[in-house]
Amino acid sequence: MTSNDIMKVRNIGISAHIDSGKTTLTERILFLTKRIHRIHEVRGKDGVGATMDSMELEKERGITIASAATYCTWKNHEINIIDTPGHVDFTIEVERALRVMDGSVLVLCGVGGVQSQSITVDQQMKRYKVPCIAFINKCDRNGANPDRVISQLREKLGHNPVPLQIPIGLEAEHEGVVDLVTMKALYFEDEFGQSVREAEIPEHLLDKARSRREELLEAASVFSDELTDLILEEAEIDAAVVRSAIRKGLVQRGLTPVMMGSAYKNKGIQALLDGFCHYLPSPFDHENHALDIDNNEASITLKPAATEPLVALAFKLEDTPYGQLTYIRVYQGQLAKADTMVNMRSGKKIKVGRIVRMHANKMEDVDIIPAGFIGALFGIDCASGDTFAAPGINVSMSSMYVPDPVISLSVKPKDHKAEANMSKALNRFVKEDPTFNTSFNDETGETLISGMGELHLEIYLERMRREYNVDIITGEPRVAYRETITRQAPFDYIHKKQTGGAGQFGRVAGHMEPAPDVDFEFDNKVTGGNIPTQYIAACEKGFQASMKKGPWMKFPVTGVKIVLKDGASHSVDSSEMAFQAAARGAFQQAYQKAAPALLEPVMKVVVETPVEFFGSVMGSLNQRRGMIVGSHDEGVTSAIEAQVPLAEMFGYATVLRSLTQGKAQFTMEFSAYKEVPRSIVEEIAKKSESSGAGAA
Repeated sequence: MTSNDIMKVRNIGISAHIDSGKTTLTERILFLTKRIHRIHEVRGKDGVGATMDSMELEKERGITIASAATYCTWKNHEINIIDTPGHVDFTIEVERALRVMDGSVLVLCGVGGVQSQSITVDQQMKRYKVPCIAFINKCDRNGANPDRVISQLREKLGHNPVPLQIPIGLEAEHEGVVDLVTMKALYFEDEFGQSVREAEIPEHLLDKARSRREELLEAASVFSDELTDLILEEAEIDAAVVRSAIRKGLVQRGLTPVMMGSAYKNKGIQALLDGFCHYLPSPFDHENHALDIDNNEASITLKPAATEPLVALAFKLEDTPYGQLTYIRVYQGQLAKADTMVNMRSGKKIKVGRIVRMHANKMEDVDIIPAGFIGALFGIDCASGDTFAAPGINVSMSSMYVPDPVISLSVKPKDHKAEANMSKALNRFVKEDPTFNTSFNDETGETLISGMGELHLEIYLERMRREYNVDIITGEPRVAYRETITRQAPFDYIHKKQTGGAGQFGRVAGHMEPAPDVDFEFDNKVTGGNIPTQYIAACEKGFQASMKKGPWMKFPVTGVKIVLKDGASHSVDSSEMAFQAAARGAFQQAYQKAAPALLEPVMKVVVETPVEFFGSVMGSLNQRRGMIVGSHDEGVTSAIEAQVPLAEMFGYATVLRSLTQGKAQFTMEFSAYKEVPRSIVEEIAKKSESSGAGAA
C-alpha cells in the first residue's frame, strides 16, 4: 500500500450528547456509501433497528451501548467509522474510540446545542488531541438555531468555530445548505436525499452568504500564506486553496469547521462526507507516539509506513461465538496473516491467525491490515490497551484513561447451576470493559459488581439474563465511599513478637498528614540507618496495605501522606514482615487521632426540562442535598446543572419522569469526592454495621 493510499484513509469517531442523532447519521452515511441498501431507524417501526445498534438491548432502548466499527468508501477515500454511545455510563467506549481516531465528528443538536455530554466528549477529544468537524444536526426541528449553537461552541467549549455552510430555511422549511467554499446552494432530493442538486444561492441569502464567506476566509487565512496573499491582492480564490487552509487549521486544532443539515431528513450528508475527505486528517497528519522502553520511556514518533517495524494497539475486546475478537489499530508497519508479533505487556509471542475488517456485527476476512487501518483479530489472548510490536523492538503505547467506578451492587445467582454461568459472564465483562469491576466480600460472602452508574450496571445485569440465562438476585446499590484524614497525627509504634526461635521486631516513628491531591504519598526522612534501607520499602508496603480498608468505617482510605522520620531494628529479629506489621500498627495508632472524615462521590447532574416543570425539578434536586450550580433557558426547555451526592440519585429517573410527565431527561457524571455531613455519617455508620458492608 503506497503512502498515497494512506493519505486517503480517514479514521473517525462520531460522538455527541444523548439523542443528538449520531447513530442516525452513521446509518445515512452507510446508505449513501452503499454499505447498506436500506435505511433502518434507531427506534424504527420495522423492528430491525439501526445497523450500528446490533445488540438486542440497543434496539429496544434506542440507545448505543457499545461502540461499533465499520468502514466505507467515498470518492476514493476509505473511511473507518466508530459510532460511540452518548450515555456517560458508557464513557469508556468513547475513550477507546478517541484513543485510536485521527479525527472526529462532534454532532450537536440544532435545538439543544452544546449539552452536558457534548462538554464531556470535547474534554476527551482534548485529552487525545483529536481534531474535529462539528455537524449541527436536526436543522429541520422546531426551534433549530444553528447560529446559537455556533456561539455556544465558542463560549462553552472554547473552540474557534468556522461555519462552512449556512442553512437554506430552518425547521419545516429546511431544504438544503449554502456551501460557502464554492458559493453554491446544495439541495438534497429523492426519497433519501440521494441526488444533490447544485444551484445559485437564493437571492434572500446572498448578503448573508457573502459576509459569512468573508469571515471564513479571514479565519482560514491565519493558517495559509497563499490564501492571505490572494485576499490582499483581491484575486480570484480557488476552492482548493481555501480547503487546504481549513485542513491545516483543523489538524492543528486551531479552528473547527462547522457543517449542518438533518440526518433524519437526509439533508447535508453528502456534503459532510466530502468534508471528511477534504478536511479531516489522514494517519499521516495525526502524530502518534509510543514510549521506548529501552530508553527510559522516551517518546518516539510512529511512522505510518509498511516498511517500518509493526506497532499496533488493541483498543477493544469482544466475546463472540467463535472466540475473542480483538479490535486493533495498526500505527506503524503492517499486520499480515502468519506474522509473529509480541504482546508488550506479557512478553508473549503471538502468531497472527484470522484477520477481519468489521462492519457493525458482520465481518469480512482480509489477509493484511496496513498502517493507519483498523481491523480485528481472532483467537489471541490479550487485554484492552495492550501494545503489539514486531519482535526485536521494545515500545509501548500509552494506554487510555480509565475512570474509577463509583457505584456497586451485590449480586448472587438464584441457584447453583446459574453460578458457573454468572462467573463466565462476569469474567467476560471485566475483560471487555475496564470500568466494570467485580470483587468478593469475604465478610458477607457476596459478589460485588462496580461500574459508572445505575444504567451501566443495569445493562450488564440484563445482558447476563439474556446472553447467559442467569437469574440473579441483586442487593441495594452501594456508593463507593472513601475515608480520609483532616489533621496531622504522630505515630511511634513497636512491633515485637517472641515465640521461641527468631522473633519479630520493628519500630517506626513519624506522622501522617492530609494530602488532598493524591491517594497516597510516602516520604522517607529516616537518617543514620535507624531503619536499614532494605526495610524502607516494607514500611511503605505496610502503610499502603492499611489504606485498602480504613480502621474507622472499613472503607478505602485516600489523601494520606506518611512521613517516616525514625525507627529501630534488631540485628536478628528484624525482617520485612516485621516492618510491614509495624507500619500497619502505626497506621491504626495514628488514624483516630488524625480526625478521619468520610468522602462520597458527588455527581454533576444536568436536567433538561420543559420550563413549566422548572420549580418542581429544582425542588427535587434540593431535596437530594443538591447544590444548584446554574440554570439557563434554551427556548421552551430549561437546563439545570447541579452537584448532587450519588447516594441521593438512586431511582431519580423514575421520580423525574413522574414529576415532568416523562418530558425531562437528565445526565449524570462523576465530578469529585466531597466530605459527607456529620448527620449523614451516622446514618451510613449504622447501615454499614447492619450489613457488614465496608467494602463498597
